[in-house]
Amino acid sequence: MHCPVNRTTVKVAVAALSALVATGLAAGCTTGGGGGGGSAARPGPDWTAASTPAPSARENGAGAGTGGGEAGPPDAAQRAAAYRKWGLEPLPAPPAAPAVKPVRTVRTGAERVPVISDVPTKDKVVFLTIDDGAEKDPKFAEMMRDLDVPFTMFLTDSAIRADYGYFKPLAALGNGVANHTLTHPNLRTLGAGEQEREICGQQRRLRETYGTAPRLFRPPYGNWNEDTRAAAGRCGVDAIVLWRESMQITDMQYQRGDRKLHPGDIVLAHFRGPADLKGTSMTEMTANLLRRVQEQGFTVARLEDYV
Repeated sequence: MHCPVNRTTVKVAVAALSALVATGLAAGCTTGGGGGGGSAARPGPDWTAASTPAPSARENGAGAGTGGGEAGPPDAAQRAAAYRKWGLEPLPAPPAAPAVKPVRTVRTGAERVPVISDVPTKDKVVFLTIDDGAEKDPKFAEMMRDLDVPFTMFLTDSAIRADYGYFKPLAALGNGVANHTLTHPNLRTLGAGEQEREICGQQRRLRETYGTAPRLFRPPYGNWNEDTRAAAGRCGVDAIVLWRESMQITDMQYQRGDRKLHPGDIVLAHFRGPADLKGTSMTEMTANLLRRVQEQGFTVARLEDYV
């Protein structure tokens, strides 16, 4: 039996369906956007696709201290609250990065790879560097996100390969990823070829894992020779970075007799936990370090802005 089609009914149905589809498309375009609503998570950075990482939260001026990402820098009250959470008073903001980096590298006219323990500057800043990568304390990652204190990670592959992912959020905050060899040998005991394999091998591994080749290198134990310098240059390293102070548990060991920080000093610490710190956590050790820096009237700046 043939039933006549009611054209008015069809038109109404088509209009209703079109409105429904348009509403769904509009909702799909805004899900996961800046409002924070909805259950869809915003995709994280693609660490394998880009040879150069996207600008970090710190470089974009976004406020890591509030965990807000796109909300902009935290105000004074938010920053004080973030520090108070860890039993600290806020550090002064570092000065603007120098227009010309005070450490000359081969890229900027030096004849060979420089070896530095400090940076020539009058700014009352020191530079925090953390080595190896054995301890992967989630509380430390939370602390650094809250405080937005810049530091450079000198990573050894044998220490980090069990969990490369731990260091990716730290790098995404704007903290530097630097080379500390594949297996942490005493380079003075190795020939030129073996040194090059240790340094270049870790350059490749870090580039593949974190998206860019490091510019800075630290020899294990601070031991190096001219073969090290030559190998570092062939591997694309801009500078060999040593240190002036090393953080222990509650205080620093100083190389100078006056036992004081000086402008531009590089401070060494390690990714270590209670087993190596006599029961002290890495966050407690870091809090002690920041107190010593503050007590002497300094703040912490980003090493890569000066080298």
